[in-house]
Amino acid sequence: MELPLQLQFRNLDHSPAIEAAVRKHVDKLKSFNGDIISCRVAIESPHKHQYKGKLYHVVVDVHVPGKEIVVSRAPDDQQAHEDVYVAIRDAFDAARRQIQDYVRIRRGKVKAHEPPPQGA
Repeated sequence: MELPLQLQFRNLDHSPAIEAAVRKHVDKLKSFNGDIISCRVAIESPHKHQYKGKLYHVVVDVHVPGKEIVVSRAPDDQQAHEDVYVAIRDAFDAARRQIQDYVRIRRGKVKAHEPPPQGA
């Protein structure tokens, strides 16, 4: 079944190349967890700085059973986000890590620490 993907461009023209890059990253997320219900991606170019260049803001919102994972990579985080593909890659890497943590917790493959000893 095809994963429903909603892609929004804000203050930015629609680009088939950017859409293809996003779809590639979404397909990679599906390989980590096939239970993804939906995925929303918003790519925004919020500021038009004269000296800094355009910095891109990417938000990835992934719905899995029992949880909503939202990752936001703001342009103030790194100057590397002057390239839209780097901003997309960073956002999807963070989403992948959160999905992997979600899968580990669901499978019960997390370490349980012993409580500290109490008493005399």
